[in-house]
Amino acid sequence: MKILKWGFIGCGEVTETKSGPAFSEVGGSSVEAVMSRSEAKARSYAERHGVRKWYTDPQELIDDPDVNAIYIATPPSSHATFAIMALKAGKPVYVEKPLAANYEDCARVNRVSEETGVPCFVAYYRRYLPYFQKVKDIVDSGTLGEVINVQIRFAVPPRDLDYQNSGNLPWRLQPDIAGGGYFYDLAPHQLDMLQHFFGIIVEANGICANRGGLYKAEDSVSACFKFESGLPGSGSWCFVAYESAREDRIQIIGNRGQVSFSVFNYDPIVLCTSAGKEEIRVENPPHVQYPLIKSVIEHLQGIGVCTCTSVSATPVNWVMDQILGKF
Repeated sequence: MKILKWGFIGCGEVTETKSGPAFSEVGGSSVEAVMSRSEAKARSYAERHGVRKWYTDPQELIDDPDVNAIYIATPPSSHATFAIMALKAGKPVYVEKPLAANYEDCARVNRVSEETGVPCFVAYYRRYLPYFQKVKDIVDSGTLGEVINVQIRFAVPPRDLDYQNSGNLPWRLQPDIAGGGYFYDLAPHQLDMLQHFFGIIVEANGICANRGGLYKAEDSVSACFKFESGLPGSGSWCFVAYESAREDRIQIIGNRGQVSFSVFNYDPIVLCTSAGKEEIRVENPPHVQYPLIKSVIEHLQGIGVCTCTSVSATPVNWVMDQILGKF
């Protein structure tokens, strides 16, 4: 069995619980080195998590002969650059979502992955969580009949950090780093999940606005889209809503029932059919990226196949860029 020794480029919040520990919990896998441009952050992460090496230069980490796989956990604007560096070094990549800050950069990563024959995977881990697998089982079972419409509804109040002046805004509100505002950070999970259920979205349009005036990026988005099967869908996102409007919900409507579920809160799944209303609770693992990371590792070890590749992740960026009018 191939032993995987991972190097992390980036060791921020997501690596603390959601992903980082999972790399050492799968057989034949461990974390060899971490990298941050902040020496203090890299050293702290390495010491707290028992990692032998730490770097402040991503190239040094990629060139480390003891590292044979790379996890990229940086803001999206650098995903493509680091992924391509790793792929050209012959080292498989697991990159945080979205794959890149725009569709063109996704295409660049896919091209290099194909040319080098080195795989690249993307952290759309919700595909592998029991909660969403249950939703997919309901849809695939025919319980809803023919699915005729899907709707995304998401609204949250501003975060405390959103009120800071433009020089101190979080990176998620800096479009040149994040690809857009909060929409580009949160909508990928929702759109990827729907494409996982229903196939690729082939048409998408959107209206974007800044209604709160707290920052320059869009804070309110409405969109409509169509899947390759002809199934229509719509979505609305508001990141400056009043507290009473808070919502995290996707509704799948069929001609014999409907199911609704949350994407970020993991509220009970609500199934409504002629048999009545049923609430379904599904627990997820403590490290939510574990099931996907396990699949990636088994793929690289030659004992499984992981379909959460950079190619499968790219349509999400295309849809978001269409909605935001980047083309």
